[in-house]
Amino acid sequence: MMNRRQLLGAGIGAGAMLASAASAQTRFRDLPEAATTDSPYTQVPGRPGTGPDYNPVVTLNGWSLPFRMNGNVKEFHLVAEPVERIMADGMIARLWGYNGQSTGPTLEAVEGERVRIYVTNRLPEHTSVHWHGLILPSGMDGVGGLSHPAIPPGKTFVYEFDLTKSGTFMYHPHADEMVQMAMGMMGLFIVHPRDPAFMPVDRDFAFLLAAYDIDPGTYVPRIMEMTDFNLWTWNSRIFPDIDPLVVSKGDRVRVRVGNLTMTNHPIHMHGYDFEVTGTDGGWVPESARWPEVSIDIPVGAMRAYEFDAVHEGDWAIHCHKSHHTMNAMGHDIPTFIGTDKRRLSRMINRHQPGYMAMGTAGMADMGEMSMEIPDNTVPMMAGWGPYGPLEMGGMFSVVKVRDGIAPDDYSDPGWYENPPGTQAWEWTGELPEHATNTSPATILTPRGGKRQG
Repeated sequence: MMNRRQLLGAGIGAGAMLASAASAQTRFRDLPEAATTDSPYTQVPGRPGTGPDYNPVVTLNGWSLPFRMNGNVKEFHLVAEPVERIMADGMIARLWGYNGQSTGPTLEAVEGERVRIYVTNRLPEHTSVHWHGLILPSGMDGVGGLSHPAIPPGKTFVYEFDLTKSGTFMYHPHADEMVQMAMGMMGLFIVHPRDPAFMPVDRDFAFLLAAYDIDPGTYVPRIMEMTDFNLWTWNSRIFPDIDPLVVSKGDRVRVRVGNLTMTNHPIHMHGYDFEVTGTDGGWVPESARWPEVSIDIPVGAMRAYEFDAVHEGDWAIHCHKSHHTMNAMGHDIPTFIGTDKRRLSRMINRHQPGYMAMGTAGMADMGEMSMEIPDNTVPMMAGWGPYGPLEMGGMFSVVKVRDGIAPDDYSDPGWYENPPGTQAWEWTGELPEHATNTSPATILTPRGGKRQG
């Protein structure tokens, strides 16, 4: 784990305020510190030292924004600014985000609290912040030009409202939204229940889904893209550089997922079935929960699910749209499966020594070879496990369930060693007879019998 975020003083005076009441309360106060980080790793927050107590959320490859208590108001300072995000080892994206990072830091508070959020704009254009899913006054809703004037560059606005419900929410601009969200401006807002005994969990993970179109060798997303994205991320990280979800056997675990991409994502977790316990509208009553092994996250929505970590092992968690577990993927590559390219390869090698024909028997060979790629990009299929290449990228990670993990330990425990007799093995003996069929018609197998094809 990395060191805690560095705190920097904000040296910017309070600018235009959203409400005269907020201005009267804050004009004699300096701004809270604007915490920042450039770490791409998961930073585990400690329990709050002031204000109501809660079990903090662990933001995957992210962090929670520090706050200060000003009387009975919890104050945060968000800074909208250009950032550099390390999406993976060897690849940096030049994005827009908050407090040095994209996605922005997670805001955490408790139901019933009043929050005051200073938003300083260091972007080259105006912005705003919409508090997605929260119930609040119309003038605090953050739609530039509708709720309030957009925040000009160099100015600081204040949002202030009471948290009337608990749940998982998001924040993002509602000003030049197509550009600013495509550039990575988004974050999570977690409101914990007022009653700590309400739906408690031992581990509470959260992450946002985002998509980018960044050509290999370049740094800035193509903001006009609508469908042909090539980088699918969790908190603007791509596998194999998404941190694992580390869990102690016996823990009650919650996973919160928000989707701010342009398509839905069926998130599938191996090894478990789980209960869907939260949606955008709030918590699902116990009598209405339903079991899943995959949960579809619609566009602009969030889902929370929970499970009891009773099965030790390394369990994949990923989007089940197969292209979303690939990196830097070109979508106009021809299919060569079944093609004999040996003669062509010999001809090309005369002019380009070292050329290899690939894709004639599938694309798994791309996960095994370290081929030369342009600067500032990543292989399409990457990541290695204990038994070979994982042939994955993008929206993929591993839930690592181990016995005896300390409550505050989220460090990677390494690969799981399967107990003897619990791992698939190579069979070298005589094979049983197998059936086959080439007919497209429905065939009924006789009860207790076998059919020869």
